[in-house]
Amino acid sequence: MTCTGCETKLQRTLGAVASVSNLKTSLVLARAEFDLDTKCGSVADVLKHLDRTTEFKCERVEQLGSTIDIIAPNEAPDFVKQPWPEGVTDITVLGKNTARIAYEPEVVGARDLVERGWNEPLKLAPLQPDPSIAAGNNHLRNMGYMTLISILLTVPVLVLAWAPLPEKEIQYNSASLALATVVQVVIAGPFYPKALKALVFSRVIEMDLLIVLSTSAAYVFSVVSFGYLVAGTPLSTGSFFETSTLLVTLIMVGRFVAALARQKAVESIAIHSLQPTTAVLIGEPGEADREVDARLLQFGDTFRVVPESRIPTDGTVLSGFSEVDESTITGESRPVEKHAGSAVIAGTINGSGTLIVRLTRLPGANTIDMIAEMVDEAKLSKPKLQHLADRVASYFVPVIVALTIVTFVVWIAVGVAVRHQSGAESAIQAITYAITVLIVSCPCAIGLAVPMVIVIATGVGAERGVIFKTAQSLEVAYRTTHVVLDKTGTLTEGKLSVVAVDFYGNDKTAAASLLLGLVHNIKHPVSIAVAAHLRLQGISPTAVNNIKTLPGLGVQGTAPSGLLRAGNARWLGLTSDSRTQQSSPSQPHTLLCFTISDTLTATVTMTDTLRPTTPSAIAALRRRNITVHVLSGDDEPAVRAVTDALAIPPALVRARCTPADKQAYVAGLVNAHTLRPVVMFCGDGTNDAPALAAATVGVAVVDSASDGTGAGGNVSVTTAEIASSAADVVLMRPDLEGVVAAVELSRRAVRRIAFNFAWSFVYNLFAVLLAAGVFVNVRIPPQFAGLGELVSVLPVVVAAVALRWERA
Repeated sequence: MTCTGCETKLQRTLGAVASVSNLKTSLVLARAEFDLDTKCGSVADVLKHLDRTTEFKCERVEQLGSTIDIIAPNEAPDFVKQPWPEGVTDITVLGKNTARIAYEPEVVGARDLVERGWNEPLKLAPLQPDPSIAAGNNHLRNMGYMTLISILLTVPVLVLAWAPLPEKEIQYNSASLALATVVQVVIAGPFYPKALKALVFSRVIEMDLLIVLSTSAAYVFSVVSFGYLVAGTPLSTGSFFETSTLLVTLIMVGRFVAALARQKAVESIAIHSLQPTTAVLIGEPGEADREVDARLLQFGDTFRVVPESRIPTDGTVLSGFSEVDESTITGESRPVEKHAGSAVIAGTINGSGTLIVRLTRLPGANTIDMIAEMVDEAKLSKPKLQHLADRVASYFVPVIVALTIVTFVVWIAVGVAVRHQSGAESAIQAITYAITVLIVSCPCAIGLAVPMVIVIATGVGAERGVIFKTAQSLEVAYRTTHVVLDKTGTLTEGKLSVVAVDFYGNDKTAAASLLLGLVHNIKHPVSIAVAAHLRLQGISPTAVNNIKTLPGLGVQGTAPSGLLRAGNARWLGLTSDSRTQQSSPSQPHTLLCFTISDTLTATVTMTDTLRPTTPSAIAALRRRNITVHVLSGDDEPAVRAVTDALAIPPALVRARCTPADKQAYVAGLVNAHTLRPVVMFCGDGTNDAPALAAATVGVAVVDSASDGTGAGGNVSVTTAEIASSAADVVLMRPDLEGVVAAVELSRRAVRRIAFNFAWSFVYNLFAVLLAAGVFVNVRIPPQFAGLGELVSVLPVVVAAVALRWERA
């Protein structure tokens, strides 16, 4: 796909298929996604329809969950007919000797399947590159061959036209005619069915039609001129074959260079490239470690991560100590210490130590894949600016055709009335101007102005731990006027430490055991801190039934001794009890109250610390004239201690907030003014889902390195839950700097889009004026008009790619 006309053609063609719905397309990725009603048609029917109506060569990209590609011991069709081992759900033939096996990883592991699933061990097929990138490389290779052939055929024509050779005009022009005919049929020939099918089936007048009209006019004019030469009455302009051949060649060169730049840009932000291909598997007792293909890892495996190597997949450290560079996934520039119990992320780089890691997520379903899926989702979505570009581009080609006709008529009139030329001479001159106008204009820059920036910006954001799930969020984030923040885990570390536990009863051990039984499986920062503290005291949990968490309030359950509740004092009706009052207002704490049958049995006092980066991040938001609000479920003194330290006015702070309170507050900000301010809410993606949905831009924070067993503001949220949450943006580490990065990246991306639009307008305006001869003494020769594609598209691509080169 080369320009927005291609995408419009694809959308209209697929939109006409009754079985297709929820269509998404991407010009830069050359990709379409849609829902298919299999009762009305099959994928094969859709591909056949596309081939008939568009000339696009389509390839189906299959994602069947857990799959593995193997080389069959015999021919693949015969292999499929054999009995399938338990856990195998499907086998697809990929080639004569290769097949793709889909399986349930909870039932059978990839390594067991390959080594022992059949009568003999199977061999893995070579690792296939990302399908989108592979398809782009194939297209680029084919275009490169065609461009090279066009150059080889054009050079002799140019030599025969421009070199000081002996006068054998008819012989030289005969050779030029033969070469130009090959170029027109073989190289330019594919443009004809594309342009005609777009016109007939999709009712789209696209760039290919301009190429067809201009190159055909130049070629036919050259043939006519040659006919006059053979007849002994040569035209004043002579033959024209170098114009048609050079025109086609420069168009091919421009498209090849533009396609190469787009492909390199897409490859540069390919998240899957971070996935290592091998892993060091720790052998069973008595067996040596061995290096295996990472695709053969399975649940239950333990692998060794040697110094200075990438971690093959997500896991939990069993033993060892090291520092891991997680900047490629979370954007955290400082190495992170890892020890027993720490979670590690696929694709991150180990430091100088050795780690023994137990696998928690398989390659193909780990953090890298989750990020890649969300980034792809953003690339396929379209901001409002894209709709503007599409609307402009839809009028572009008809306007150029109209200007071509005007140019032709005006120059005939000028030739006859002003320059007193003959009608034939005026027509010849008018044709050269018209051909130049047709081909020098280029809508490709307009079509790429937005999607090229979206592709690069989403990739750059992902590398810095900021994932935009939609293009719309990237488009509007820079206009943020209000940022509403949760306290725990965003402003603070979220690593609560227990200061004191006070019991109010005779049997303190029994009460502690009941409290541990109530909270030990709850992955909330307060519950985690309490459970960790009680375990260190040697307390064992008592079985508690009917455990239920109440977001923003606490947790409750039942035991033989009665109804158990643990939560804030307001929920439990204990705000007037002196035992729940803040003991030291100068050092505010988070307080958990525990009741049995509505009788206060224990209070747990905890403290949290401010994140080191929070003050600088708040200052950066203020410099952008963004108002910062804080909402928290904690008690007033604990919240005010943090907000006072950050100089956030009390009027912008709310304590003891339930999820409904947060939603109402955010909705009130969004609807407070006629101008509809842009409100960004930053929360954890589960309890804060209503507020995330109410905000203009919802930001979900996740500690991607958490395994749910350690402390952290958002440890209860898995990356998979975040991916499907109400959030528009995902921060891969719980740090407020990610909010600043999201706003800044949005600002830079929109600036690039604005530059691209401006450049497209300026280029096309001056190119058409020069081509039409408005400046009389300065014009673009028709044979060089094909450079227009290169000149117009490259600045757009470079402007987008420059996002990767800028200072973070």
